[in-house]
Amino acid sequence: MRPFLYQRPGDLADAVDRASQGPSRAPPTMAGTQYLAGGTTILDLMKLDVMRPEVLVDINRVDPAGLRIEQRSDGFYLGAFVTMAQAGDHPEIKQNYPVIAQSLDLAASPQLRNMATLGGNVLQRTRCAYFRDPSWGACNKREPGSGCAALDGVNRKHAVLGVSDNCIAAYPGDFAQALVALGAAVEIVGSGGARVMPFEALHREPGDTPHIETNLALGEIILGFRLPVAPWTRRSLYLKIRDRQSYEFALTSAAIALDLAGSVVNEARIALGGVATRPWRAREAEAVLNGGKFDEAAAQRAADAAFAGARRGATTNTSASSANGRWFARSCKPRN
Repeated sequence: MRPFLYQRPGDLADAVDRASQGPSRAPPTMAGTQYLAGGTTILDLMKLDVMRPEVLVDINRVDPAGLRIEQRSDGFYLGAFVTMAQAGDHPEIKQNYPVIAQSLDLAASPQLRNMATLGGNVLQRTRCAYFRDPSWGACNKREPGSGCAALDGVNRKHAVLGVSDNCIAAYPGDFAQALVALGAAVEIVGSGGARVMPFEALHREPGDTPHIETNLALGEIILGFRLPVAPWTRRSLYLKIRDRQSYEFALTSAAIALDLAGSVVNEARIALGGVATRPWRAREAEAVLNGGKFDEAAAQRAADAAFAGARRGATTNTSASSANGRWFARSCKPRN
């Protein structure tokens, strides 16, 4: 690990000011000053020499609201500095937002869930082996313009949705898919003030700029997440296929929330993980299900629609469509 300067700001404004220094066009992923919360992602990447910040700004104590889990008049609030374990074990989350609790419980290990924060979790970077190994020179996320070694490399665990000629790295998280499926919003603060955006708009597809991974501006901090009160939140679940049953990233996953009237789907909300470059809203699959009777045949049609635009490489995982179709049919049946 390279030398770095550790700073502990006095408050939120101080933290934002410290991290907003530097070229205004620099994406947050490449900034010389980085935020430190749980540290479970950035410290790993620093040890691998993938990220090389000169300054780490510790934000764990800058915002008391960031530690809150609370019911509000318009929904439920999760502070960004709440740990994965705290949110996943919360009884109201388990009862009213099961997809959230399940996505957190199926992620990482107990030790990491006790350390990792929700805000840091949604900003975790890809597990692409070519990105995480600097001995591979061609990685547009790490070195813009250098190429993408994964395109012609070992890419079984890479994305088939939202890819470009410059990057096929998959977004690795679980919690983010749950937020997308529920229609959550994210609270953000930066040098320009506070703002709220739909969580679905936070992450970007790689396009020509894979190193710009989110729509955050330099120095902006995620403060928390707003979960809505909606008919689909309680009838929701998170499904995950992986090479082993614990401490493993998804080969393919689905966060599903349904508003049902008997066996008829009033509204389906589906987000896919492990197969896309960002948390992926499967609107085509939702359109197939909405207004119709839910059964195994409908689930398979929805899965086919979700992956109709998939871009498959020679060795890229091609089983995602059929796997998600089986999941929809087996696990998303109407429940009381």
